[in-house]
Amino acid sequence: MAQNPYLPHKVKILEIKRQTKIDYTFKLESSIKPDNGQFVEVSLPKIGECPISVSDFGDGWIEMTIRRVGKVTNVLHDLKEGDHMFIRGPYGNGFPLQKYKDKHLVIAAGGTGLAPVKSVVNYFNDRLDLVKQLNLLTGFKSPEDVLFKDELEAWSKDFNVTVTVDQGNKDWTGNVGLITGYVKVMDFPNPEEVEVIVVGPPMMMKFTVQEFLKLGVPEENITVSFERKMCCGLGKCGHCKIDDTYVCLEGPVFNYTKAKELID
Repeated sequence: MAQNPYLPHKVKILEIKRQTKIDYTFKLESSIKPDNGQFVEVSLPKIGECPISVSDFGDGWIEMTIRRVGKVTNVLHDLKEGDHMFIRGPYGNGFPLQKYKDKHLVIAAGGTGLAPVKSVVNYFNDRLDLVKQLNLLTGFKSPEDVLFKDELEAWSKDFNVTVTVDQGNKDWTGNVGLITGYVKVMDFPNPEEVEVIVVGPPMMMKFTVQEFLKLGVPEENITVSFERKMCCGLGKCGHCKIDDTYVCLEGPVFNYTKAKELID
C-alpha cells in the first residue's frame, strides 16, 4: 500500500537548547535523511501544523531551530525533553553541495536564516579540503538575538567567521552594522570562482545579493533560500506559489537566476 504523503509520524524530543528568548533548538529522534536546506512539516494534534527548516541532522536524529511566533510554535515551546511532536517530510530542494567543491564559498545569513544553512556550514567545516576557502557572514538585530553562539565560536577557530549586529549594547564588543557593509570590503581576485549562499529576510537577501554582484560574482554562482508559507509541502494548497512556481516543490533553495524572477 502506498504511504499517505499527508500522514505525519511521531518523533521524540531528545534535547532542547534555548538560543534566545524566543528561539529554541529541538533535537528529535528521527530516521529521515534530509538534504541540506530541506524542510519538514511539524504538527501537534488539535493545534496545527507549520513548515520548519531542518538546521542539522545525523544518524537517527534531526535538529530544528524554532522561533515562537504563533499558535503552533507557542505550544511547541512548552514541550519538554521526552515529549513528542509529529513531522512529515522532508520536502523541497536543498543546497547543491557538489557545486561548491573547489570554490571559494561565502555564506551570508541574516537572523534565523542561519538555521537553514547550519548543516551546510557543518558539512564543509568537517571537509575544509573540499573548498578553496570558506567564509561565514551572519548578522542579527541585537546581541540578544544571536543564534548558535557555541557553534559560531567553534567555527571561528577553523575558518573566517564574521558576526555583526544592527545595534550593540554596553556589553557587546563585536561588529556593529549590516552584513552588506562586510560584503563590500571583501576581495575576490577571481570572482568567477566564488560561490555564494544568501539566506535571510527578503530585503536583506536583495541588498546582499546586489553587493556580491557588484564584486563581480556571476548570478549563476549565487544561491538563495526562500522562507514562505509552505503549508502542505506537496504543491497542493498554493499558499507558497509565486506566479507558476511552487516554492515548496522547486525551492526553497533557488539559484539566483531563477529567484530574481520570483517577485511577490
